[in-house]
Amino acid sequence: MSENKENFTVTFARGFGTGGKEIAAKLAKDLGINCYENRILTLASQMSGLDEEVFREVDEKIRSRGGFSSFLKGLPKSKSYIARNEKFVSDDKLFEYQSKIIKNLAENESCVIVGKCADFVLRGNPRVVSVYVEAPRDFCLKRTMEKMGVTAEVAAATISQTDKFRADYYEYYTGGNYWTNPVNYDITLNSEKIGIDGCVEMVKHLLKVKELI
Repeated sequence: MSENKENFTVTFARGFGTGGKEIAAKLAKDLGINCYENRILTLASQMSGLDEEVFREVDEKIRSRGGFSSFLKGLPKSKSYIARNEKFVSDDKLFEYQSKIIKNLAENESCVIVGKCADFVLRGNPRVVSVYVEAPRDFCLKRTMEKMGVTAEVAAATISQTDKFRADYYEYYTGGNYWTNPVNYDITLNSEKIGIDGCVEMVKHLLKVKELI
């Protein structure tokens, strides 16, 4: 599938508690484009279950420009695609469908995609900017305690378990690549030092440098 020369995609990978999801959502809002995360998993889960009705509906939406994103937006958000106390278990069929959805989104509209190895799935596409967001543990711990309303102990365990899940997920589906390797991304941001709004502006600047906006 050839890249649409007008569309661009920003992918985000992020450590838990860094504010990466917030940065991605704010960037999408500022640019007037959609931000996708858990709805991709919701649809991929349905598709990997070989629900023929879902297949038919998705095929129709993909053929209609803009229809696919509306279809995705209408899906319920997956409440928690990561079970905080579970280890990563591979699901190749699920990843296959997620990858198809990600590629379709990149082809049909400008958008922001959070997680799902989107940087790897869209590698080689010149109209993609890949971002990794990280921050010191104390910063992530404080944010997690505030956002989740939990103790420092629970927050620390959640950060460790979730980041381990993401690292294992990335390593498995990329064939051994390491999730936090800066070479994987166009830019790596420290959200504590730059701030949420500063990170958004940095990504916008990179999009301008690459002449995507």
